[in-house]
Amino acid sequence: MNTNDRGLVLPTRRTVVASAAALAATGTMAFGAPSVLRRRRDERQIRIGLIGCGGRGTGAAVQALHTAGDVKLVAMADAFEDRLNGALGHVTHPDQKLGDRVDVPEERRFVGFDAYRRLLQTDVDLVVLATPPHFRPEHFQAAVAAGKHVFMEKPVAVDGTGVRQVLAAGEEAKSKGLTVGVGLQRHHQAGYLETMKRVAGGAIGELRAAHCYWNGGELWWNERQEAWSDMEWQMRNWLYFTWLSGDHIVEQHIHNLDVINWAKGGAPVRCHGMGGRQVRTDPKFGHIFDHHAVVFEYEDGMPLFSQCRQIDGTAYRVSEHLVGSKGRADLDTGGWRVDGAEKWRYEGPKNDPYQTEHDDLFASIREGRPYNEAEYGAMSTLTAIMGRVASYTGRNVERDQVLNDELRLGPAKYEWGHIAVDPVPMPGRA
Repeated sequence: MNTNDRGLVLPTRRTVVASAAALAATGTMAFGAPSVLRRRRDERQIRIGLIGCGGRGTGAAVQALHTAGDVKLVAMADAFEDRLNGALGHVTHPDQKLGDRVDVPEERRFVGFDAYRRLLQTDVDLVVLATPPHFRPEHFQAAVAAGKHVFMEKPVAVDGTGVRQVLAAGEEAKSKGLTVGVGLQRHHQAGYLETMKRVAGGAIGELRAAHCYWNGGELWWNERQEAWSDMEWQMRNWLYFTWLSGDHIVEQHIHNLDVINWAKGGAPVRCHGMGGRQVRTDPKFGHIFDHHAVVFEYEDGMPLFSQCRQIDGTAYRVSEHLVGSKGRADLDTGGWRVDGAEKWRYEGPKNDPYQTEHDDLFASIREGRPYNEAEYGAMSTLTAIMGRVASYTGRNVERDQVLNDELRLGPAKYEWGHIAVDPVPMPGRA
């Protein structure tokens, strides 16, 4: 392991590859889903608190409630009461077939910027953190301090300050024996796991290059209402503001960048790139870019070529590709292939990775064998942030420069009032 000048531990390819070799016999991949070893299970009820009641948070809560054993959603928190009520209506709908697994009386429904703190004062065992990513570091740190197991959505931060906070809280979680899951669900997807085993086993030789993509169309947005303050408008459209989402290279493309980091056993050390706001130019879309193209470089010089785009009417491509000295591996949710000394295609069962990541997390708690995904979640988030900085500025970017940057995106104080929209970044001027 390396440490930076703040004493934070950074993974290296050597340590992760060594871990992969040591774990090969048990079928567990480094940076992958854990193989929970069976022993006497703790069948006590696991009480869940949901912090962030949007679509992803609601979905994660449903998946948590469909895990094996006695589980119950007992507390919910969100900045907006209507979002909390909507999520509660969804999880209690008969179609979800959750029966008595939801019990959230009014006194355990918390609304406002401090809602997460009040929820953490209840007797929940595990919290699902699914607010806009800006809030993730603070919420994660508070959850760990309160001794709660955590599932947190990706990305885990929007700036280097937040990444450092998550890394530190992740270490505290380890010392407390807490399980921490991160919503990079490919680590729990059978096709990815089996392909990565073969890559780690030398099926394509030494990795020489990689390329990955999340090129798709536009996403949702909410028309501004007359009664909304600037803060409410931005939070209800959080995708389009860098301080809240990190830009779509961080919020969405992190999945693909994370897969390459997983195969490589660590994060890149530098990058350069470009991007812009060519089509999605209306002020209702905030100030983020609609496309990025970034070249990353790992410690041994291996390049990663990446693209992400959110423009309607363009070619769709979401995939990751590894080029080795003896062949290549192509990965996406539609199929996984290795073309090396032997040709191989994944033909096994296709699990639902969103459900499996919760199954694995709850099993680890019941088996008393905690695992912690905070570090690789933080480092893949940092990778994506590096790419954004390179696109926004047009400059060459070093990993430690971004990790150690004291910049904290967002307002100094959270309140329902005026908050200016930053100008669209201009490379060479940002």
